[in-house]
Amino acid sequence: MNPAEIIRKKRSGEKLTRHEIEFLVKGFLDGGVADYQMSSFLMAVFFRGMDFEETTMLTDVMVHSGVVVDLSSIPGVKVDKHSTGGVGDKVSLILAPMVAACGVPVPMISGRSLGHTGGTLDKLESIPGFRTNLSLDEYRAAVAETGVAMIGQTSEIAPADRQLYALRDVTATVESIPLIAGSILSKKIAEGADALVLDVKIGRGAFMQSEQEAIRLAQTLIAVGKRFGKTTIGFLTDMNQPLGFAIGNWLEVVECIGCMKKNDVPDLMELTYVLGGAMVMLGGKVPTIEEGIELCREAIISGRTMKKFKEMVARQGGDVSYVERVERYRPSTNVVHIESPTSGDIDRIDAMELGFAAISLGAGRMRVDERIEPRAGIFLARKVGDTVSAGEILATLYTERAN
Repeated sequence: MNPAEIIRKKRSGEKLTRHEIEFLVKGFLDGGVADYQMSSFLMAVFFRGMDFEETTMLTDVMVHSGVVVDLSSIPGVKVDKHSTGGVGDKVSLILAPMVAACGVPVPMISGRSLGHTGGTLDKLESIPGFRTNLSLDEYRAAVAETGVAMIGQTSEIAPADRQLYALRDVTATVESIPLIAGSILSKKIAEGADALVLDVKIGRGAFMQSEQEAIRLAQTLIAVGKRFGKTTIGFLTDMNQPLGFAIGNWLEVVECIGCMKKNDVPDLMELTYVLGGAMVMLGGKVPTIEEGIELCREAIISGRTMKKFKEMVARQGGDVSYVERVERYRPSTNVVHIESPTSGDIDRIDAMELGFAAISLGAGRMRVDERIEPRAGIFLARKVGDTVSAGEILATLYTERAN
C-alpha cells in the first residue's frame, strides 16, 4: 500500500477504509510513513474532512495503537472531563480534585499547550517536582488511593495520538473536527474512564470560533463516545475572552489555588461548578446536575478540595510547600505593566491574540521541542465590561526573556 496514494485519495475527498487509516497510523509509528507524509495527510483531512464512520475508525485505530487501561477494580463510576482548549482555561486543576472530594474517581489524561491555548500538563509541571509521567501501575494506584490522577499519555496509552498531537500543533492542522475527536476520545477511551463530560469552547480564543462548528464538534464527540460505550455529555462555553485573569502556567496554578481557598473568580468558578455538577451526576452521587453543583460548592467551602489537591500533588511527587506558600516561587525576571492610554469601558478582549502574546513571552511553544518557561505569562487587571481610567494598569506581563 502506498502512503502517497492514500493521501491523494483523501485530498480528492474520497472515503478511506479502515485498512488504509490503519496503514498510515501504524506506519507513522514505526517509521514507515515519514512525518512529512503524515503532515500532508493531516492537511488533506483538515480541508476534506472525514465522515462519522471514518472518524470512528480513526479513533479506534488510535485507541488500539496502545493498551486500554482497566480500572474496573476501583469502586465507583470513573468520570473524566475534557476541554477543547482555550486561553486561561485552567478548570481541570480545580475540577479534578473537587469532583474527587465528592467521592467520584477522576482518571484524567491531559495534554500540553496546543496552538494558542495552554496545556494542563504544562501548568501542573510548573509545580516543582510534580510528575505527569506516571507509569500505568502508578496511575492505577493513584486513582485507587487518592481518587484522582492527572497525567500525560504514557508510551502505552494511545501512542499514535501523542505523536499526531505534536505534529498537528506545528502544521496548522489543529482545527479539524475528526482530528480533534480522534485525539480527545482515543485518550479518554484508553485511560479507563466510564463517562466523560466535554467542555466545547466557542469564540475567538477557541479552536472552534463559530457556534455552528462548535455544535458539530460537540455532536461528533458525543456520538463517537457513545459508539464506544462511554456515557458522554457536552457543554458549549464561551471563549471570547480569557477564562479568569491569569494566562501562563504558574500564574494559572496560583489563581486556581486561590479559588480552592475560596477566593472567587466568578467566570472560572461558574464553569467549574457546572462541569463538576455534571461529573458528580454521572458518577451516580446525585440525580441532577444542580444537586451536583451544590455538592461541589460544599467541597470548596469545606476545604476538602484544597486538601485533595495537596494529596494529589504529594502523590505525584510535587512539593506541597509551594502550594501552601506560593510566594516561595522565584519571581519572574522581567515584569512589564501595560497601562490604559485612555479612559472608558472595556468592550472586547481578543483572547487569541493574548494567547499568542503569552507564547511570545515563553508560556507556550512555537516548536515541538521548545522549552516552556513556567513563570511567563499575562495577568489581566480588568475584564470585559470593566471601566478604566487613563494610566490604569490593564495587564501585567511576566517573562524571562530580555526582549
